[in-house]
Amino acid sequence: MRQVLSLFVFLMLLNANAVAVERPNVVIVLVDDMGLHDLSVEGSTFYESPNIDRLALGGMRFTQGYATCRVCSPSRASIQLGQFTARHGVTNWIGAKSGMEWKREDRLLPAEYVRALPAEDVSIAEAMKEAGYRTFFAGKWHLGGEGSLPTDHGYEINIGGHHRGSPPGGFFSPYRNPMMEDGPAGESLTMRLAKETADFIRENRKRPFFAMLSFYSVHAPVQTSRDLWAKYQASAAAMPEVANRFKIDRTLPVRQVQDHPVYAGMVETTDRAVGEVLDALEETGLTDSTIVIFTSDNGGVSSGDAFATSNLPLRGGKGRQWEGGIREPFYLRYPPVTRARTTCSVPVTGADFYPTILELCGLQPMPEQHVDGVSLVPLLKNQAIAERPLYWHYPHYDNQGGEPSSLFRDGSWKLIHYYEDGRNELYDLSVDPSEVSDLSLTHPVRTAEMWEQLQTWLESVEARFP
Repeated sequence: MRQVLSLFVFLMLLNANAVAVERPNVVIVLVDDMGLHDLSVEGSTFYESPNIDRLALGGMRFTQGYATCRVCSPSRASIQLGQFTARHGVTNWIGAKSGMEWKREDRLLPAEYVRALPAEDVSIAEAMKEAGYRTFFAGKWHLGGEGSLPTDHGYEINIGGHHRGSPPGGFFSPYRNPMMEDGPAGESLTMRLAKETADFIRENRKRPFFAMLSFYSVHAPVQTSRDLWAKYQASAAAMPEVANRFKIDRTLPVRQVQDHPVYAGMVETTDRAVGEVLDALEETGLTDSTIVIFTSDNGGVSSGDAFATSNLPLRGGKGRQWEGGIREPFYLRYPPVTRARTTCSVPVTGADFYPTILELCGLQPMPEQHVDGVSLVPLLKNQAIAERPLYWHYPHYDNQGGEPSSLFRDGSWKLIHYYEDGRNELYDLSVDPSEVSDLSLTHPVRTAEMWEQLQTWLESVEARFP
C-alpha cells in the first residue's frame, strides 16, 4: 500500500511539473513613442537595433500592427484592459487639460476623459495573478497616481511606475522617481529598468511569471550618452544632403529624414536594454517557454516636442490622425507556436494582447473584459481570424499638431472624421499607405456609410465628444 501511495504521489508531482512547463512565462516590452520605422528590421538605415531585430525575426512580425491611440495613456490602458479607448474612457494622456480648463484659442473645447485605469475592470495583470503567475512591472505607468498604481491593478512588484508620463529626473541618475531608488550618478534609466526585469526573470525562473517592461524611452527629454551622440553625429554628417528636412503638413512642420543623433542614441540604448532581457531568458533556459511581445504606445515624434524622427513613408507621427501616429512595431515570439522570420499583414492592435496571452497560457477567455481584443493565436499558426472593424477616438488637441477626430478602418479603407468642421477623409490603405489621396469626394457612398457606422459604434460605447 505504501508503494502504491508513493507511486501516486510521484505521478502527481510529475504531472504538476508537466503543467508548470506547459504554462509559459510572459514578457511584454512596451517602448514609448517609437515609430514603426525606427528599427533597422523595419527599414531604418540610420538607427541600429540588432537585439530588437533578432526578437522580431525570431517569431512573427505583424506588418500592420497598431496602437489604439496616437498618444500614450489611452493605448497603455487598452493593453491592460483589452478594449478600445472610447470604451474604457481614457482617451487622452492623463494630465492633459480638457473642457473649460483648455486655454488655447482653438475652435473646440476638448472632451472630458477618464483619468485613471478603471478599477472595476480586470487588468491583464490581475487575470494572470489570479491564475498563479508572479506579476512584475517596471518603467512608465501613466495610468493614474495613488490608488491607481501598478500595484492597485494586479502587479505585485512595481519599479518606477507612477503618475508621470516622462522621467522626472531625465534618463540618467539621479532619477527623482518616487517608485525607485537612484542608481550611481549617471546610470542609464533605460538600462536600469532592463536590469531590474532581468533580475526578476532570474529570481523567478522556476515559477510562471508575467513581466511588463515599459520603457520611458524614447520619449522626451531626448537625451543620450556622449559616446552615442558622437557616433550618430558622425553618421548624420556622412549622409547625403536633403533639400527639405521638414515639411509643413497642415498644422506643423514634420521631419522628413532620420538624422537626429541624440534620438538615435536613445534607440540604441533601448535596443541594448532589450538585449539584456533576451539574454536573461537565454541564460535561464526560458527562451522556449516564454512569450515575448514587443510594441510601442504610439507613433514616433515627427512634429512638436523634439521633432525627433521621421515615420516616412507613413504620414504624420505621434499625436496625429494618420498612420504615422498609430502604426507600430508589433512582434510576438513564442517558439512552440511561432516560426522564425514569419510575417502577418492582418491589421491587429494592442487590445489583442489580452486574449492572445490568455489562450497561449491555457487560461479561459474573458470576453466581457477584453471585448474589443481578439486572440491572435490562429494568425500565429498561419490560420485566419474573422475580419473586424477597428476604431480610434481622440476628441482632443495635442502639441504635435493633431486635430480632434475619430478613425475607422474597415478592410483596407480608413475614414477620418474631424470634429472642428465635420468633414471626412477617406483613404484606401492598400494602394495609398501614405494617405496622400483623399477619396471622400470620389466615393461619397462609401464615405457616408463608414461615417454612419463609426457614429453608431461611438454611441454604443457612450463616447465623449468635444
